[in-house]
Amino acid sequence: MSGGHGGHGRTTRADRVTETREAIMSTAERLFAEHGLSAVSNRQICEAAGQGNVAAVSYHFTGRAGLIRAILLKHGEQIDLIRGRHLAEAGDSDDIRDWVSCLVRPVAEHLGSLGIPSWQARFGVQVMNDPLLRAISIDEALVRTSLRRTLEGLRHCVKDMPVGVRAERADMARQLITHTCAEREHALARGAAPPRSSWARTAGALTDAIVGMLTAPVTPRTAL
Repeated sequence: MSGGHGGHGRTTRADRVTETREAIMSTAERLFAEHGLSAVSNRQICEAAGQGNVAAVSYHFTGRAGLIRAILLKHGEQIDLIRGRHLAEAGDSDDIRDWVSCLVRPVAEHLGSLGIPSWQARFGVQVMNDPLLRAISIDEALVRTSLRRTLEGLRHCVKDMPVGVRAERADMARQLITHTCAEREHALARGAAPPRSSWARTAGALTDAIVGMLTAPVTPRTAL
């Protein structure tokens, strides 16, 4: 009997730890999105999350970078599942639009599933604006098989493009996705989004723009 009771106690404690971590992550994501990374302290996060221990960020995430990585991981895993479905539909396609769609639509679908208001896209902008955290974000994303497969498909479609130009346009695409999604998220939170807009339409517009950018001609000066 005592062993079973102990097992129940461990489960209850594990549930409490999970709830605490989730509360800290969701609160931090919102505060970072609204105020910026540098303007929010760990103490503010803990207090807003209802944590009496102001060292809870360090205890549960070993610090600020660990907290941000955990937020990225949580959303990354959910996007990964959606992207897997799009990859199955793309198969071995040679159409660049299919691969750009695999890049863009999972992000938009995930953001659409978060409800209104959400903060993930605006949090992503804050991370991308910090050189160190941007590197963490990119490293976290690139461990995902679905994203690597998508990028391989895209590289195959633009294999004749100079490597330097390809890298520049990849960065442009990343910035375009991040900032466009953040702008829509902000508009939804303010109730200012156009009536007929949707995350699907946003994904379609992004796909059109990125396909155009990736297939645009490379001038001799640009290729240097």
